[in-house]
Amino acid sequence: MPGERFRIAAAVYGILRADGRLLLLRRAGTTFRHGQLSLPAGHLDGGEDARTGLVRELREELGIEADPDGCRLALLLHTAPEDADDQEYFHLFFTVDRWTGDPVINEPGKCSELRWADPTDLPPDVVDYVAEALAAITRGETLALRGWVTGP
Repeated sequence: MPGERFRIAAAVYGILRADGRLLLLRRAGTTFRHGQLSLPAGHLDGGEDARTGLVRELREELGIEADPDGCRLALLLHTAPEDADDQEYFHLFFTVDRWTGDPVINEPGKCSELRWADPTDLPPDVVDYVAEALAAITRGETLALRGWVTGP
């Protein structure tokens, strides 16, 4: 019997690089991955496309204006639910080549630190699936799967 039709839960992530470094932020004020480093990210709102959602999230979180034409999809990470209360997700990782303004903590209730890091030597407290996605991008992959049981 076929399963229920998949309803997309989608999140977008911005990969901003400058001087060979990658921008990370420390999550705060949330129960999900509190205190860990991640990329600037957020959920898509209904009725908005992925690039528009990314540009909005970067504005909300970092106070910058990203050029939508400078946002390129680098990886789709499809994750299985982590627990019974979770759902499967499409995580869309975009490189962001052009933006105006200097990134700042624009949502202090959700972020406690911005850090430029060496992408070849990430801090150990980067969110696990974000680190996996960055490694997949480095390997040239465009699709990654996480948490799925394969085979009979």
